[in-house]
Amino acid sequence: MLSGWWGKLEGRLGKGGRLLVAIVVLAVLGAGAAASMRRPAQDMHTVQVARATIESSVTALGTLQPRRYVDVGAQVSGQIFRLLVQPGDVVKEGQLLVEIDPSVQQATVDAGRASLAALRAQLADQRAQHRLAGQQHARQRRMAADEATREEDVQGAEAALASAAARIDHIQAQIAQTQATLKADEARLGYTRIYAPMAGTVVSVDARQGQTLNATYQTPNVLRIADLGTMTVWSEVSEADVRRVRPGMPVYFTTLGGETRRWQGKVRQVLPAPPTPADKTGSEGAATPASAASKVIVYTALFDVENADGELMPQMTAQVSFIEASARDVVTVPLASLTANGERGHFTARVLRADGEVETRRVKVGVRNRFSAQVLEGLQPGERVVADSATERES
Repeated sequence: MLSGWWGKLEGRLGKGGRLLVAIVVLAVLGAGAAASMRRPAQDMHTVQVARATIESSVTALGTLQPRRYVDVGAQVSGQIFRLLVQPGDVVKEGQLLVEIDPSVQQATVDAGRASLAALRAQLADQRAQHRLAGQQHARQRRMAADEATREEDVQGAEAALASAAARIDHIQAQIAQTQATLKADEARLGYTRIYAPMAGTVVSVDARQGQTLNATYQTPNVLRIADLGTMTVWSEVSEADVRRVRPGMPVYFTTLGGETRRWQGKVRQVLPAPPTPADKTGSEGAATPASAASKVIVYTALFDVENADGELMPQMTAQVSFIEASARDVVTVPLASLTANGERGHFTARVLRADGEVETRRVKVGVRNRFSAQVLEGLQPGERVVADSATERES
């Protein structure tokens, strides 16, 4: 149909007209091709290269625990007479916390003291007997010098003197043994009054007034005292990221409900082995995060933070960021606009020029995170790069 129309048009216009029409058609086709070539550049999604602060970090979840604390237990069995503190009370070192019924321990001490008194009386009697034996022995020796006594009487006096001295040593040993037993009994009597081993805050009480404690096989915990002035964050780091976390690395965290405030610190220690399901406490006794019992392998990183205002509380959840590298006010570009070229630290970017053409450019980057990268060479602030969410990235 088109060829027939063109044939009729050729017949009417002649040779000169046909040449003019061909020129017009070629011009229209060229303009269309140029427009089609420019349209993709106009429709491309581009982003502007700008200055910003960038940081590369390892994120983790953690649990807050007091840096210093002590579990106060009962070393003797008995009924709690008085429980003098409650959770939240601030106590001083040496302050009386708990009184346990001392009846049994007091009776044991009284019996020990009576036994000791009896032994001391026996010792006094035996020393008197020893003095008498010594006098009799001396008399027998004088008589033997005058040949006024028998030899066996002299020997009997010597044996009586030695026996009296031995009985003195025996009673003295009994006294020493009874004194040691009495000292232990008095110590157990003292354990019926429990004092604060450190200054701090009572964070938990595990016993009640009137409760009977049994310390025969293990020490029952009565309460816990903690110094809340310094807290430790027990953070769990996945095995894929744990090699990026080092002692001394800066770290910050936020708490649930307190996202606007950041607490700063430095990594104190990375524990060499992951927590096991059977071990619910860390090397310092603080509870590890609950996910330690899952199949995901995590390692524990510890860091301390001051808590002078008391905003941080035990068992709070911390959203932790370990700062691997950071840079302030540097040229940055979205990571989605870069394509790995096989050379470490170098990428290629498609830059939109002022004339609408797209130029491929080699870019050197510094600090990177999941979203953007620091530009060291290849791009300037204000330039626009083509963003591609499916860009291949450097591994």
